[in-house]
Amino acid sequence: MNRKLIAIDLDGTTLNPDSIITSKTEETLKKAINAGHHVSIATGRPFRMSYHYYQQLGLSTPMVNFNGALVHIPNQYWAHEKETSIDKRIVFEILAQKRQLNLDFIAAENRETYFIDSFDFFDEKIFAASNPSPQNLLSPKNLTTDPTSLLVRTEKCYAEQVSAELTRQFGNFVDVRTWGGPMAILEIVSKGIEKAKGVHRIANYLDIDQKDVIAFGDEHNDLELLEYAGWGVAMKNGTDQLKGVANDVTEHTNQEDGLATYLEDLLAL
Repeated sequence: MNRKLIAIDLDGTTLNPDSIITSKTEETLKKAINAGHHVSIATGRPFRMSYHYYQQLGLSTPMVNFNGALVHIPNQYWAHEKETSIDKRIVFEILAQKRQLNLDFIAAENRETYFIDSFDFFDEKIFAASNPSPQNLLSPKNLTTDPTSLLVRTEKCYAEQVSAELTRQFGNFVDVRTWGGPMAILEIVSKGIEKAKGVHRIANYLDIDQKDVIAFGDEHNDLELLEYAGWGVAMKNGTDQLKGVANDVTEHTNQEDGLATYLEDLLAL
């Protein structure tokens, strides 16, 4: 069997509903690596919220963060690293329209940290931090460089309207995507950013043909990735739209180690 590049989404895919990589999933992915295949994380999460999973799996491959806005090998120089940022002036233009857009908060993120305009809606799970400090306040004084990604939160009833308005104003420069889950959080990245481009960059570096890329995902931000992969697999708990473009769907959900079970069979581990 040819060496494969296994590109894995985290939330809803590799992680169970408690945001844990189970021992079965960990063991299966490590078996795949020991069999000569490559495993690479491709997530919408920022680096600081995904590095511990990278360490848990013992990876040394490049990884994709911010849905493709950052492609890197953690904590080391890599000649093929790519980070695509957003003009910080857009951040402050959106901030100025916060009330008209019905936004709860606006946050700018980069590889190492985040800046949020109000601590009232601060969520430890979203920002992987317990106590924001004055240095985390979104202001021209603190945000001095262009961020990699923006998050804005609104009410569910406004989400579509906010997305359309941000696209109308800034659509030449950014793409607006909706997070999965109960909260209406929109992620804003530089125009044309997607996981597929990041994984393609990694495949080229590892000398893996497109046909030998296996990708797992569950949400709309995995759509291009599964279309790109030689074998795209949607989770049983994934969206109908994603299942529509996938080559196959797992028999089990992320709560039932669906990725691990599928991979064991596919690669005869």
